[in-house]
Amino acid sequence: MQHLIGTYECKADTKGRILMPIAIKKQLSSVITNGFVLKRSVFNSCLELYPVKEWILLMEKINSLNRFNKKNNDFIRRFTAGVKTVEMDISGRLLIPKDLVKHAQIGKEIVVSSAVNILEIWDKSLYEKAIDEATLDFGALAEEVMGDKNDDTIS
Repeated sequence: MQHLIGTYECKADTKGRILMPIAIKKQLSSVITNGFVLKRSVFNSCLELYPVKEWILLMEKINSLNRFNKKNNDFIRRFTAGVKTVEMDISGRLLIPKDLVKHAQIGKEIVVSSAVNILEIWDKSLYEKAIDEATLDFGALAEEVMGDKNDDTIS
């Protein structure tokens, strides 16, 4: 799958439906019919939306873990807690199940943001707070994560 691009502000209705932005729908056009998997983020109070093909690739990695190791079982259980399959309706709306709305504290104003091959779905205020906090040490983080790469294409 191509890498997704963009951060978009949207609204959620009282039933937890999000009208996906046209730019995102266009990027997802080749995978919409296969559906999506929605889950809690490991590190943040947001949701992660995986095209089914991306989810299958991730599950193949997770399935290779030794299930006779308690830490692996605990990880798998927590990683897959609350996982739901979802579909985009004909209007481009995505229904977020109530338990996931509660987990991500999603209100009316939300942000849909690309994260390479998946989308993150955030309550707008929590997204802005996470971005503001990450900005404080982003230079140091960028150096730590990418600084040892000797690739001239990264600037």
